[in-house]
Amino acid sequence: MIIQQHEINSIKIAEIISDDIIIRSAQDGLDLMGNIYYQGFDKVILHEKNITPEFFDLKTKIAGEILQKFSNYRIGLAIVGDFSKYESKSMRDFIFESNKTNHINFVQALEDALANFSK
Repeated sequence: MIIQQHEINSIKIAEIISDDIIIRSAQDGLDLMGNIYYQGFDKVILHEKNITPEFFDLKTKIAGEILQKFSNYRIGLAIVGDFSKYESKSMRDFIFESNKTNHINFVQALEDALANFSK
């Protein structure tokens, strides 16, 4: 795992880069968040490929647990990927509602994540 640092308006953003799945459970999300916070980052960018596919099945509750932790600790999160493949209405609604908060965003490209964090 590599942490690529971005900075916008004095906000430190950690982009997680890896070929492996980094988040398999809510505990993995909490561990990553603690690691990022300890290193002084304010926001996190994760790529869809680094998150277990079970995250995108809301019945597992992994997504809700992880996003709740990021929200509670006020650490912004952007997940970059192609979410059009998720046909579940509940997942689409979840993404839509998350994006409305501007604290947790599902975006198509890194540039979109950085743009959202600059607001």
